[in-house]
Amino acid sequence: MLITDFTYPDVELERRILEDAGLELVEAQCRSEEDVIEAGRGVSALLTQYARITARVMEELPELRMVGRYGTGYDIVDIEAARERGVWVANVPDYGTEEVASHALSMVFALLRHLPLYDRDVKAGGWHSTSTGPLHRLRNLTLGVVGLGRIGGTLARRASPWFGKTLGYDPYLEEEAWPEGVEQASLEEVFSESMVVSLHPPLTEETKGFIDHDLLERMPEGSYLVNTARGGLVVMEDLLRALDEGPLAGAGIDVQPQEPPPQDHPLLQNPNVILTPHAAFYSLEAEEEVRSKAAQNVVAWASEGRPLYPVVEGRQG
Repeated sequence: MLITDFTYPDVELERRILEDAGLELVEAQCRSEEDVIEAGRGVSALLTQYARITARVMEELPELRMVGRYGTGYDIVDIEAARERGVWVANVPDYGTEEVASHALSMVFALLRHLPLYDRDVKAGGWHSTSTGPLHRLRNLTLGVVGLGRIGGTLARRASPWFGKTLGYDPYLEEEAWPEGVEQASLEEVFSESMVVSLHPPLTEETKGFIDHDLLERMPEGSYLVNTARGGLVVMEDLLRALDEGPLAGAGIDVQPQEPPPQDHPLLQNPNVILTPHAAFYSLEAEEEVRSKAAQNVVAWASEGRPLYPVVEGRQG
């Protein structure tokens, strides 16, 4: 099997798990389709962190039977191509729930309490409680959560006691799984009524760019958007416009369509935007968990014919 790319210091944790199961590991640092194809000659399974696994990659690697992803999202894998070829696809959906939810909630509180603005003002010589503009009690505000799966549901349950009202939108969540204290609402209602909206859906053809000007302009004046899910959910030009012209007073952004963004990107110049480097998932414990579970996906597939967390059902044998 091949690990196509990784940002960890090494892959010795994965190597121990895989080799203990009798699997031979090849490691690489692929940056293109050609890199993956060249490194993947003859492999049956691969793990990818950021390298895209396209239809062409699968076509050029006919022995490939399983693709694993380090992480929850799997939009870097061509799911339809995998399904057509009978290639298993697996992710690790439950490794960083606490980390991402707490990161998003930290951004929500930091924005609503003006923490970055206060910090900048004090360091510039200011010292006054009203120097950053008016603040409001959280219990007088409405929180909106889009996507109420593991992460969004955790955020909503943790945050709702702080707010006067919490609205949620998730058309795929079963009724019995709806978080207590969260009111079901339409997407338009969430954006129209919430002082801060936190995004938690996966990136799919349906959700790509679905946070656009029409939704953002519905938000109350002085409101905020938090995105710790996927950069592709938001039309970046529309976000920049909403920050420049209103109604947004700021945003908390952990993920972007291009990572890292170019140094001249307007978001990097906006003092009302909190930026983090796609780090919401990170803790020492979460990193160890995602690496071990990603490797165990491959071991389970090789030994039992099925990964622990399948996204696409592949062919047997």
